[in-house]
Amino acid sequence: MEKPTENIYPIHSLISRRWSPRSFSEKSIEPKLLQSIFEAARWAASSYNEQPWRFIIATRDSPSAYQTALACLVEANQAWAQTAPVLILTLTSDHFSHNDNPNRCALHDLGLATSNLTLQALEYGIFAHHMAGIDANKIQVAYNIPDNYTPQTAIALGYPANPQSLPEEWMREAETSPRTRKSPTDLFFENTFNNPHSLFAN
Repeated sequence: MEKPTENIYPIHSLISRRWSPRSFSEKSIEPKLLQSIFEAARWAASSYNEQPWRFIIATRDSPSAYQTALACLVEANQAWAQTAPVLILTLTSDHFSHNDNPNRCALHDLGLATSNLTLQALEYGIFAHHMAGIDANKIQVAYNIPDNYTPQTAIALGYPANPQSLPEEWMREAETSPRTRKSPTDLFFENTFNNPHSLFAN
């Protein structure tokens, strides 16, 4: 299923096609494709080249590991994510390695890495759904996470399936509803906050 943007200005087709399905096929993702997807994440930009992101990867081909990762999601996300062939738990390193100062850019840099991952996956027809709904404490315990790392999000990765397979009506409706975005004038400013940039004034 495709849900392309109704963009105002031209953008790359991968960005236009990107959306976050909840309905996933159980079809496995080939290891060589996963390798490329995570390689794209590895080459994301980061402050001081710190690369503060860490990913815990679980595939349905390893049922025990998969169930451990699935159990780290909140129940509402478990309900639909359980069909995705790959689950990813993301973490950040809290401090810079060269001076041990707090890394206030860690979440920003994780976002760059997961964006690379998402677009590289889409090149192969594989979609990602990013989730904030995780149990961070459960992740810390289940994976013996050091204190200087923080669980942040989860990602379901896979090929899209029929939305009618989703367990809840609201999920099925969200899957087929149009995509929306705020106006450029709500997002891009000049001179002072909330003053729309002249690029988008008309």
